[in-house]
Amino acid sequence: MNQISKEEAQQRIAKLTQTIHYHNNLYYQEDRNEISDYEFDQLLQELIELEEEYPELKAKNSPSQHVGGTITKNFETVEHETRMLSLGNTYSMEELMAFDERVAKGLGHRDYSYFCELKFDGVAISLVYENGELQRAVTRGDGYRGDNVTANVRTIKNIPQYLEGKDIPEKFEIRGEIFMPIREFEKLNIERGEKGEALLANPRNTASGTLKMQDSSVVAKRRLNCYFYQLLGDEIGVETHNEAMLLLEKWGFNISPTYQNCTDIQSVFGFIEKWREERLSLPLDTDGVVIKLNNYEQRETLGFTAKIPRWAIAYKYQAESAESKLMSVTYQVGRTGAITPVANLSPVQLAGTTVKRASLHNANEILRLDLHDGDTVFVEKGGEIIPKITGVALENRLSEAKPIQYISHCPECGTALERNEGEAKHFCPNVESCPPQALGRIEHFVHKRAMNIDSMGTERIRALINQGYVESPADLYDLEAKKDQLLGLEINTDQYEKNGSGHLYVTLRKALYAITDSSLSAIDKFITDTETLELQARLTVFEEFIRSQKKKTAQNVASLEKFIALLHEANLDTIEDFVPVAPCLAMFVGKQVTLEHLISVSQRENTIHDIILALDLDLASEQMDKIQKLKGNTFQEGVVSNMLSGIKASLSQPFEKVLFGLGIRNIGENTAQLLARHFKSIEAIQGASTEELLEINGVGETLVHSIHEFFAIDKNLNTIQRLRDSGLQFQLKEEDLPAQASQKLEGLKVLASGKFEHFNRDEIIDAIAAHGGTYVKSVSKTLDLIIEGADMGPSKKEKADKLGIKMISEEAFLKMIND
Repeated sequence: MNQISKEEAQQRIAKLTQTIHYHNNLYYQEDRNEISDYEFDQLLQELIELEEEYPELKAKNSPSQHVGGTITKNFETVEHETRMLSLGNTYSMEELMAFDERVAKGLGHRDYSYFCELKFDGVAISLVYENGELQRAVTRGDGYRGDNVTANVRTIKNIPQYLEGKDIPEKFEIRGEIFMPIREFEKLNIERGEKGEALLANPRNTASGTLKMQDSSVVAKRRLNCYFYQLLGDEIGVETHNEAMLLLEKWGFNISPTYQNCTDIQSVFGFIEKWREERLSLPLDTDGVVIKLNNYEQRETLGFTAKIPRWAIAYKYQAESAESKLMSVTYQVGRTGAITPVANLSPVQLAGTTVKRASLHNANEILRLDLHDGDTVFVEKGGEIIPKITGVALENRLSEAKPIQYISHCPECGTALERNEGEAKHFCPNVESCPPQALGRIEHFVHKRAMNIDSMGTERIRALINQGYVESPADLYDLEAKKDQLLGLEINTDQYEKNGSGHLYVTLRKALYAITDSSLSAIDKFITDTETLELQARLTVFEEFIRSQKKKTAQNVASLEKFIALLHEANLDTIEDFVPVAPCLAMFVGKQVTLEHLISVSQRENTIHDIILALDLDLASEQMDKIQKLKGNTFQEGVVSNMLSGIKASLSQPFEKVLFGLGIRNIGENTAQLLARHFKSIEAIQGASTEELLEINGVGETLVHSIHEFFAIDKNLNTIQRLRDSGLQFQLKEEDLPAQASQKLEGLKVLASGKFEHFNRDEIIDAIAAHGGTYVKSVSKTLDLIIEGADMGPSKKEKADKLGIKMISEEAFLKMIND
């Protein structure tokens, strides 16, 4: 680019910025283009080059700020300031009428209106802005905490990074749905197909996967979009949801143009009917309508149940249904030990995707459906990630078909399952040793807010647990002595599945890759092209695929025929997209082990690496190369070194972090801090009486019970002793205590709301802590004091008045702590 003056550059930057914003608006707001992607990229590149030459001319909201480039290897888990709730669902107008009646009864009148908007099939996101700048973007996660994906969200073109205007609150949160437009998804799949890469399943999953990519510059190229639907904050200055949406539009946020303020339930019905067909022409998938009370004060009146708001509901359009054949039932173990059965189905097209699995929820559901082996079932996708079975075609049932028998033992650890009276779910009581339950416990221990071992992600922890290296947090500190044994362990176990009897399966993709000399990209294309075929038909078609490759045809066909014969001989359940590991290994271990023995060992072990170690075979390098193709990613020397370094560094974490990391039920981060600073050591907490614990402001009877219960278990005491022997801190050091100015607020829970002359938000929180107080974020009956700043929210003030909470001015607060 030719050198131009600063004045010329300034004019050109202004023009380019205006043009790029115009074309972004066309794409994101109106779903159309006037120029090609190449022409757009040329404009953006020119802007970037000018800004690099004259960095002082780069504006905060320059389009170049959205190109990405940040590398994020691990996404931090962040707690939501306000829980991201789910909504109750309904599929009928009668249930909507009943919802409306509950609203009227709860309010005591019908002077209210509803705000309706389409329910988009994307990824829920929460953005926090402070002083007009985007500070944090967090996924929904479990509603309480999610992943920090800020670097990737900054690449989304229609999400402003900076806001300008006089009426923008000091801090607010905005929630929305990130999605990949259908045409972008289709374009991406065309590009992948041309490269021989596996095609992506659907826009929603692709958007979710894109948000978790490590390289934000790749995310930028995916051209994600976002619709916003909620504004949260203490001093927003609006009384209705409709006003909030208008405010967001004014600030430059992308709001779906499909919303409508409905005066009553009849106009809600009209909105639903209007969009029943029209929604299919939108640039993204939708599955229903969200109906909310418009007035915020009326929402507060109705409140919430334990899980959902009473002032909102989602109407789902009737789901598409299809018939499929039940191939088998497998069982998944959750991190709390809960068992979930999953039906494995013959492939069927449903709502634009190929369905091969459906949730069966629990044993009661299997009994209710009266499921038998090989049943023809009706499958429905009503918005769930995993579709559900709604019924059985009894006329197609085979006379010899046997009822599905629910398993009696945990498929992960073999422990006998239990089921509490009145509960639907079976669960594994082996809290200490069951791998999925151990995973949750270790994940909590290594979390950033606990021991902060950031080199230990979920996959690495799961691999260590599944292969017997880690069961308790104390085992982490023994890994240094096992460094040589860690090399070669499988990290990623996503390629595995277990059937109802506990036999290990591996993906068909990996199996075909190992038994033939075909390339993985070619096999991926074959897998995608044949996803609607059942396993046996797929293997038959694979022979034709081998012949079309014209590479070692005779050898590959012979290997395939041998593999099919071994599959028949093994006679194990069919799980679509997976094959039993035993016949795969039988292809490579020669006559050293019988197929029957391989089947037996595959029932006890969780990975191919485990099986090979258990068999202790003398295998040639060529055999090991074939087996390696079946395995997932493995621990390499750099991974092991980083992990062990992170574990060693965690020894410096203070006592309060260690206490939180132990995972004692009901002890959160703040409670751990209170207990650590009050009792100073683990021995003092263990020996504290009920009365001594209850003396601490914020400790209740439930927490006391949890503490006593934890210390009554010998295995927990043994874990503490092993951690202490490894060098962890179980006593508070003086340098870990915050600097205290006084104890004038000792025992008081304090909230600061509004704008202050002498403090910003963080400074007033620090001041409260420095004088012995505890800062809280919301008004409740346990609150002792509110420091009232200018423009304190009226709803918050009204609630404080009702609860009789004392409110003081900023001047009175200063006098309180300084006198």
